[in-house]
Amino acid sequence: MVRVLAFVVTALIVATSSRAGADVLVLYGDVQGGGMFGKGTSGDAAVKDQAFFANVPNVAYGAAVSARFLFLGATIQHHQYNDGSDLATWTQITGGLDFAINLGSDQEKKAGKGAFLQVGAGAGFGVGTGQQVEPPLDNAQVDDKAFLIEAKLAVGKHLSKFVDFGVMVPVAYGYFFKNGVPANDLDNHYQGIHAEALVFLRLRLKLL
Repeated sequence: MVRVLAFVVTALIVATSSRAGADVLVLYGDVQGGGMFGKGTSGDAAVKDQAFFANVPNVAYGAAVSARFLFLGATIQHHQYNDGSDLATWTQITGGLDFAINLGSDQEKKAGKGAFLQVGAGAGFGVGTGQQVEPPLDNAQVDDKAFLIEAKLAVGKHLSKFVDFGVMVPVAYGYFFKNGVPANDLDNHYQGIHAEALVFLRLRLKLL
C-alpha cells in the first residue's frame, strides 16, 4: 500500500505541473463492472478470517457519483459483489485529491476527445452488507464498517465532451469493525486491503 501511495503522490506532482487551463468544477457519474480481490491483514485470527472483502464474491459491479473542484474530489460509491448465488454490497464515501490529465493532441483536447489519465488519493468511510440492500440503508442491514484510505489510477478516452470510457484500479486499506458489537471490543476489529479492476462508462458535466 505504501508503494501505491508513493506512486500516486508522484503522479500528482506531475499532474500539478500540467493543470494550466484545466476544468474548475466537474460532476461525473460512472457505471462500473469488473473484479475484486481482498483479504484481512491483521487482527484476531477468528475475525480476520471473516474479513468482509475476503469472503464476498469476486465479481463486482455498481455505480459512483463524483464531484471535482480543481484538484479536490469527493465520491459516493455503491458496489455489489455477486457470483450468482451469494450477494454482498459495499457503500462508501471518500474525499481527497483527484486529478484528470488530458493526454491527447491540442486538436483532440479542443474537441473534448482523446485519451486521459486520472489519479487520486483520499480517505473515507464505508459499510458492507451480506445481502441486497433494502432502501433506505440502515444500521440493521450492516455487517461491517470501516475507515479507509484509497488510491486509484484510471486510464480512458473521451468519447465526446460528455462521455468517457476507461479502466480504473482502486486500492484501499481499511480499519474494519464488525457491526452490532461494542466499539471498544477490539476482538471484533481487524485490518484489511482490497483492490478492484473496473471498466467504467462515465457521464461527465463541466460546470466551470
